[in-house]
Amino acid sequence: MGYEHLVGHHLLLAFEGFMLDQTMRERLLAWQPAGVTLFRHSNIESPEQVRALTSAIQQVAREAGWAPFLIAADQEGGQLAAIGEGVTALPGNMALGATGSDDLAFRAGEVIGRELAALGINVNYAPVCDVNSNPQNPVIGMRSFGEEPHEVARLAAAMIRGMQRHGVAATAKHFPGHGDTAEDSHLEAPVVPHGRDRLARVEWVPFRAAIEAGVRLVMTAHVAVPAITGQATVPATLSAALIEDVLRRELGFEGVVVSDALDMHAIQQGEGLLLDSLAAVLAGNNLLLLGPKREDQARVVRALHQALERGLWPAAQARAGTQPARQLRRWIAEQPAQPALDVLACEAHRRVAQEIAEQSITLVRDDNRMLPLRPSATARIGVFVPQPVDLTPADTSSTVRLQLGRLLRRFHPLVCEYVFPPDPGEDEIASLVEQARIFDYVIVATQNAWQQPAQADLVRALVAAGVRPIVVALRLPYDLIAFPQVRTFVCTYSLQQPSIEALAKAIFGDIPFSGRLPVSIPGLFPRGHGLQTTRHLTVIPASKPHKGKSADMSS
Repeated sequence: MGYEHLVGHHLLLAFEGFMLDQTMRERLLAWQPAGVTLFRHSNIESPEQVRALTSAIQQVAREAGWAPFLIAADQEGGQLAAIGEGVTALPGNMALGATGSDDLAFRAGEVIGRELAALGINVNYAPVCDVNSNPQNPVIGMRSFGEEPHEVARLAAAMIRGMQRHGVAATAKHFPGHGDTAEDSHLEAPVVPHGRDRLARVEWVPFRAAIEAGVRLVMTAHVAVPAITGQATVPATLSAALIEDVLRRELGFEGVVVSDALDMHAIQQGEGLLLDSLAAVLAGNNLLLLGPKREDQARVVRALHQALERGLWPAAQARAGTQPARQLRRWIAEQPAQPALDVLACEAHRRVAQEIAEQSITLVRDDNRMLPLRPSATARIGVFVPQPVDLTPADTSSTVRLQLGRLLRRFHPLVCEYVFPPDPGEDEIASLVEQARIFDYVIVATQNAWQQPAQADLVRALVAAGVRPIVVALRLPYDLIAFPQVRTFVCTYSLQQPSIEALAKAIFGDIPFSGRLPVSIPGLFPRGHGLQTTRHLTVIPASKPHKGKSADMSS
């Protein structure tokens, strides 16, 4: 194997485009990478287009007589979905944590695996195995199953088994644990401050379970762990002490170690990427996940090729480093025939999403005994929801269209919805409060109010004005910390349609509130807390919207 191909076999390329152009085809043939990563905004338009793209990529491998390329994507479910249109909208990991059901986690993995296989994607950068023990974590949050290590381990292992049952390789991420950080590694290098005993007791428990479940890949995190490396500036991705000593020897992982994306700013960019890419393979990464910039890809190829020629990267180590990915590609080649596209969002898959959503909705507090609602036929209900936005680069929430008002209107005719900016100003808050005064019931949704404090200002202003809002945290339960005076508080852990449908049903008693907190709300409620309700025998039938106000107003 020539040096060019030794380098290529350590790379996962990315590119801009919805079809395989001649330039990318030539790059695949020249560099012979292990595979590619598809990103939502760069490569994905529709299921039919994705299947055509992946077929074209694999045709290059078939014509060259190679094993199938690895074709990877971030399909976590919940807030991070590389494939959005046409597939099953699963509520996500923290919603699964609220159900406590490893059966549902397994079935969610099956849904993801079967649908990705139909699209021609054979590697999924999921599940997240991070233990979200830090409420201030800006990047993991509801991507985690929760804060209890063994619960996270149990659910992650179940999802892995379900996904890989359908020929899609799962990836346990982000080793050695990104759950107790207060920074986003897309932007800077967070530091995990714990010693080895704590790491083994908390952070590494889910990764050990994932390995025992047969996970095919583990993704390294760009977080510093000075207790292991001795330095607060070296990301785990660049640390042999973490990859070779802990992950390989101590935890016994024999599969593919893949870096998190090397275009994240915890890794040196520009010319600094030359050194960090070499450090990453020397540390034990089998695959480097590259971004779509061609100049960065060329830098990495040039740096690694030169390192091989100069003996800085021993050729024997480089050859050994290709073996796990080669073995993975052989495993993929042995998988059954690709499913038809009609498995996407099929009835059976939608039922799984519905079950997760309905078992996850959590009633955290209801001191005023408002829920389930029992409005009179003439009662007016105001619904106030923020416009969804992406809070981190690992977020696709902005693609979700919330329809809470429409779904509530199925149960009661006099529902008016107001969509407000995610960061409303003082005048907007005052206007929303005035609007809220006219309603008999007010439902207000929040999305990480601790990150978007104006949403908390709105809730506090409603309470100060004498409104008794039913507050719904659409992402994380920690929002209650920002407005502890709220007496009725619900969590969905998801903005996806099945969760919003389940929320509407639970509010009106069509289904019970049955979820339990997968994380504690510091100073307020422990993990596992959740008020249980029973369903109503009757529900007010839906009719036409109230004519006195617009059914879909924005402010």
